[in-house]
Order: sequence, then C-alpha cells, then structure tokens
Amino acid sequence: MLLPSVSPVKEIHARLQSIFPEGSPNRNNCTWEIAARTIFVMLYIGAIEGTDIWIRPDQVTRMTDDQSEQLSEAERLAWTKESVKSSKGEIPGRWYAVNTRESIRDDTIRAGLIANGVVIEREGLATTSPAPRYALASEFTKLLDPALSGKKLTKAIADWQADHLNAGALARIAIVRRGAIAGGDHVLVKFPSGETRRMAPGPSSIISKAVIEVFAPSFLQTPGVVFLSESRNKVVSRDDELAKAIGLNIKAEKNLPDIVLADLGPKHPILIFIEVVATDGPVTKERRQALLQLAKEAGFPPEHVAFATAFLDRSDSAFKKVFDSLAWGTFVWLASEPDNLIYLHEGQTQLVRALAEWK
Repeated sequence: MLLPSVSPVKEIHARLQSIFPEGSPNRNNCTWEIAARTIFVMLYIGAIEGTDIWIRPDQVTRMTDDQSEQLSEAERLAWTKESVKSSKGEIPGRWYAVNTRESIRDDTIRAGLIANGVVIEREGLATTSPAPRYALASEFTKLLDPALSGKKLTKAIADWQADHLNAGALARIAIVRRGAIAGGDHVLVKFPSGETRRMAPGPSSIISKAVIEVFAPSFLQTPGVVFLSESRNKVVSRDDELAKAIGLNIKAEKNLPDIVLADLGPKHPILIFIEVVATDGPVTKERRQALLQLAKEAGFPPEHVAFATAFLDRSDSAFKKVFDSLAWGTFVWLASEPDNLIYLHEGQTQLVRALAEWK
C-alpha cells in the first residue's frame, strides 16, 4: 500500500494555527500540541477516510520521537501492526502515559477534531468495542500535504473553512481577525441617531463600534449613546444634551466609563455602563460600586442601572484573564457572538428576557 506523506509534528502544529484561527469553535482542542500529534499518528499509519484504516487513542500514546522519524513504508507498517497489540512492559520515550488515552479521545478527538469535521468515526462499532475507530477526513487531509504552500495553501484552507465551518463560525473568525489586526485606518462608528464619529484604530475601538452598532439596537428598546471614550483620547464624544436630559454629569477625571448608553424605551429610562476590554479593565465589584455612585448622583436608582463588560471573543486571552474578577449582577457581551448575552446572576432565580427587564 502507499502511505501518505507526513510532516513533522511541529509543522502540523503550525498549520493547524492557520486552519483554525482565533475565533474558531473549540479552537484550543484543535490546535494544541496533542491534536497535532494525534493527526501525525493518523497520517503515519494511513488512517484516512476511504482506506478502511483506523486508529485507537492509545496508539497516539505509544508513539515515540524515535519512531516518528522512521518514515519508510516498511517501518510505518511494522509499527502500526505492533501498536495495536497488548503492551508488554513500558515503552521507552512514549509520548503520553497510558491513562492519557481518555483525554485524547474526549478532549481532542471528540470535542475538537470530530466537532470541526477533521476526523470521522467508524460506523457499526459498539461503544465498548476496543477496535480502532477514528480516521482523518479525506478533504482535511489535503490541507496537510507538505507540497502545498503559499497562495495555494491559503486558498485551500479558505475553501475548506467555507465548506466545513458554519456561517456563524466564519463570521466569528472574521470579527476576531478584524479586531486582532485593527491598524492603520480610523474606526468609523455610527450612532443610533445616524451620526458618525471616528475613533483611533485598535481592538478597543473595534469592540466599541460593535457595542454601539450591534449591542445597543439588539438589547435596548430605544438606545442612545450618552458617552464614548477610548484609551488614547479619554473623551471622544459625549451627547451633552442627552446627558443633561437624564441628569447625568460625567467628569473625565472621575470614574470615567468607556461607554454609557441610555435606553429611553422603558417608562423609567435605564442607564447602561459598559467597559470595553481588549486587554484589561472589566466591571469589577469595586468598579461597579463606583459607577453606581455616579448614577446615583445623577438621580438613577440601582434598579434603573445596568453594567456590562464587552469583549471581542471568549477564546481571547483578555476574557480568560479577567473573567474571575467580573462583578456579580453584571452582563458580559462578546462581539463575536452578538446574539448572546451572559448575565452573572446573584440573588433569587429570575429569567432575564431583555436588558430593559433585567430587574
């Protein structure tokens, strides 16, 4: 038989980063080193859709660095045959301990590779069967061809993503990528009133734009932007007329929020303080109290005030870094998943149907 070409684990690992960019569903499960090693072993033994060759997770644990460099067809076939036999004694230099096979199966293969169309599962096997059951999807295998590079590789990856990742996943990738590379041009923000204003380029501005253009009309009945700031220019714009109408006196030198929205739809207007996090600065317990005091001074009782922290994506390092410091009783919104809203509920059970009805 003719076994496929196989690249070193390091090269497979690097290629996975391009195939599954930031924002991809279950990205970590598809891009960590153990995923690259799992895929390497599949290629090594020729476990590819249509060949009727399959692997067991424990075969990945049995691979060694020394064996991975033995690339003749005879050496690969001999190892494949040996790797499914009952183990007799320790395997020197094995990649993973025996009990790692469950993690490879559940976290890497099922949660990551199968979920994203990278791996297929053999049909007709009982759940408890020890027989090999996993193989690489043939279309995905083409992306790992060592001869594929440059523009041809870029196009092949884009074509595969279009065919195998759903519209929501592709949109999420595009949003996250745009936030990550935001550079030269100013970010044009369109307010609910139709007015447009410019912000300096950068991830924070991308998130702010999404909050005003997507979050506000989605979760507020009659949205208005009272205040907008950014890290480089503390006061980008303020609607003094609207602020005055609702009794809000924001001082740039005191507890300056990133964005202040007002929902004028309810009988009693709601004030929404939003912190934009590209690196740091969420609504913590202390921050919530400071902003609540600011609202109180403007005549807004706590039941008419809401707080939210906006992130680019939940796979982003900024989200993971600050999540455990977020205050209870606040919302979390992700620009890459704009239809969803996380509420850190504290107190009696309740159903949050809309931001205007959060209390």
